Amino acid sequence: MNICVVGTGYVGLVTGAVFADLGNDVVCVDNDSAKIAALTAGQMPIYEPGLEEMVGRNVADERLAFTTDLGPAVRRSVIVFITVGTPQGSAGKTDLAAVEDVARGIGQAMERYTVIVNKSTVPVGTGEFVRDVIERHQPRPIAFDVVSNPEFLREGSAIEDTLRPDRIVIGAPTQQVAMTLLELYAPLERPMIITGVPSAEMIKYASNAFLAAKISFINAIADICEQAGADVTAVMKGMGLDPRIGSAFLQAGLGYGGSCFPKDTESLVHTAGGLGCDFDLLRAVIEVNRARAGHFVDVIAQALEPVEGKVLAVLGLAFKPNTDDMREAKSVEVIQRLLELGTTVRAYDPVAMPNARRILPAAVVYCESPYEAAAGADGVALVTEWNAFKLLNLERLRALMRRPVVFDGRNLWEPERMRRLGFEYHSIGRKPVVPS
Repeated sequence: MNICVVGTGYVGLVTGAVFADLGNDVVCVDNDSAKIAALTAGQMPIYEPGLEEMVGRNVADERLAFTTDLGPAVRRSVIVFITVGTPQGSAGKTDLAAVEDVARGIGQAMERYTVIVNKSTVPVGTGEFVRDVIERHQPRPIAFDVVSNPEFLREGSAIEDTLRPDRIVIGAPTQQVAMTLLELYAPLERPMIITGVPSAEMIKYASNAFLAAKISFINAIADICEQAGADVTAVMKGMGLDPRIGSAFLQAGLGYGGSCFPKDTESLVHTAGGLGCDFDLLRAVIEVNRARAGHFVDVIAQALEPVEGKVLAVLGLAFKPNTDDMREAKSVEVIQRLLELGTTVRAYDPVAMPNARRILPAAVVYCESPYEAAAGADGVALVTEWNAFKLLNLERLRALMRRPVVFDGRNLWEPERMRRLGFEYHSIGRKPVVPS
């Protein structure tokens, strides 16, 4: 099947590579000529395990190509996926400018019946918006259909999530149109749900908002645990074993970040308000999340008082492990607040430091290893739970530090082990370990 994927970010690039790997002929389109040139040369614009190998294999087999020219790519394709960015605009409203630009170009280029698939995360009603834009820019009337096919990819495991998704959601105007997508996805042999377009659009937002609510809920519980002397990890385990609740996304820490949860929760609140529905519950979820980084810095400042003039090693900069994505990363707010308090910040991340340099203040000192960051430090703050950090030689880390204090923003280590090793240890929702 000939497929066009417009947009080469996480969703578009992974989607195009996987569909090509399944035997389809795929052209990925982007208006960023530098990015297209890099992709053509085999250079990935993002860090995603396994992606470079998959792209290289399919380019070599001539099933995957990259271009800046939308028109020919649309005209050769049976299905056109829209996977461009939908950033947060003012007051939480989703900015659909890129979607509108692509829809305009599709309308101008289309010469035969085509299925247009919205895979970008978009508010309910966007399907009709895309249809209207295409119709207004067609040189002559040509039949087409607009389908919603939301993605549920997790950065760091995007290829696995595309090849083995929990479910495939297809929002189509008719059963016949849905069959085109069913045929495309059939080789994956995964559960599929067919709905109307508005329902499919809502499924994506409702899913992300619910998961964000689980994260904020357990973080609010963690705050209570800290005051009550309870252990949030035990609470989480006791809750998660209830099949009605489950353990997924029930992990206390610094809250959610990245390109999806912050934007999608704000967008859903905005959409609900526009429809006359007050979503106060989701507003509270957002407010709990906003307070997490500040709470963490307060713990650091209190333990190191006076924090001014102290040296702190920050381990982990990306918003989550196995990615170099710095969008809404908690490290940004934590580091900015520490610098405002007069702290010297020495940072390390396995892959995200090049992106971090473009975002974080120039005062941050970047190091080649966790041990270099910790050398002479008055404390270590763990912000992103890379598996490599779990395997650190903690005895070596302690020996390098000026003062053995660890602030664990992700509850990566066990308090009893840190006590035996002689650390002062502060984590989330658990009693601090303070050596005698």
